[in-house]
Amino acid sequence: MLFRSWQEPVDRRWPDVVAVPDHLGVEHLVVTRHALVRQVLADPGTFRPDNALDAMTPIPVGALRILARHGFRLPPTLANNGGPSHPEIRGIVAEALHPHRVAAQRPWLTAVVRERVGRLDAALDAGEPVDLYADLAADLPLLVLARLVELPQAPAEAVKEFTRAALELFWAPVDPARQRVLADVVGRFHAVLREFAATGAGLAGALRSAGHPPDVVVGALFFLLVAGQETTSQFLTLLLHRLAGSPEVVTGVRAGTVDVEDVVEEGLRLEPPIVTWRRLAARDTELAGTRVPEGTSLVLWLARAGRDPAVVAAPEAFVPGQRGSRRHLAFGAGAHRCVGAQLSRLEAAVVVTETAPLLADVTVLRAPWCPDNLSFRMPDALVVARR
Repeated sequence: MLFRSWQEPVDRRWPDVVAVPDHLGVEHLVVTRHALVRQVLADPGTFRPDNALDAMTPIPVGALRILARHGFRLPPTLANNGGPSHPEIRGIVAEALHPHRVAAQRPWLTAVVRERVGRLDAALDAGEPVDLYADLAADLPLLVLARLVELPQAPAEAVKEFTRAALELFWAPVDPARQRVLADVVGRFHAVLREFAATGAGLAGALRSAGHPPDVVVGALFFLLVAGQETTSQFLTLLLHRLAGSPEVVTGVRAGTVDVEDVVEEGLRLEPPIVTWRRLAARDTELAGTRVPEGTSLVLWLARAGRDPAVVAAPEAFVPGQRGSRRHLAFGAGAHRCVGAQLSRLEAAVVVTETAPLLADVTVLRAPWCPDNLSFRMPDALVVARR
């Protein structure tokens, strides 16, 4: 059930907190209600982030040896850091992704998206199908992020292979043979990050200057690549698919009667690329009358929280601007709220604005397929053709 949680329909009878015993060897409490999910995220003292990057499928010795051979380590840095170093590391990353620096990317980003949409439009006019994931959304967040934090020079294909392999290795149900393949992909690119962490400028240089060791620099870059640019490309794909089936919204965007920012927020509510996230109880406590012993693993169902009828007027409907639309938890909450939220919003707003004319007269030939994964959607394609 948990591995395809985005497909679960909202049931008003669903309990606030439900135990899922022996889920891949670990018992979890799944937290579903918006208020409770926010409560857990806002209390890092009681609910620590230590297990955020733990592998959902225990990594066998063979795969661990491959990772060790590449020198792979992930010390607490951002999402998995509940210690005293977190505020400073987060502050340095937040400065690199400052809203003013993000906003300055809009003209460049608009030009890139406009050029890509022009090429896609010409292909559609010629009767060819196009893939809005591969040809528009897949590498776009990577290109923007590279301008802001100065990432290592590597082909986009290699970075995408690494990030998707990491999402599968740590958050998917995988067999030992597949784990060994994924461990090699992740380990090889981790070595690239380690080399860059020692000499690179931009964010890497800022973290080094603040006295953070190479492993911490690597961990910050790892998390930005995996949970930053990869999740945004996934969200763009899911949002474009949602818009392709919502002609009235597309018409409103083109006419200026539907606010693009409202479209983005409603998309984040209904199509969050991260559908669950984890926390670990640091002490005995209670949630909604449910006992939570120390050491309990909690799965916070972000996607269901965004469809909580206590918060949203029409939980299942795509209605930009509706009551409660902006109260989603797609970016989390509290001390570990996504540091790249404004960047993701900017990219989505530009893509919606520039693709609206194209989406007005296309039909979906192949909807995105998402593999089993605890936390990430990972859509693989969105193929459309002219009507």
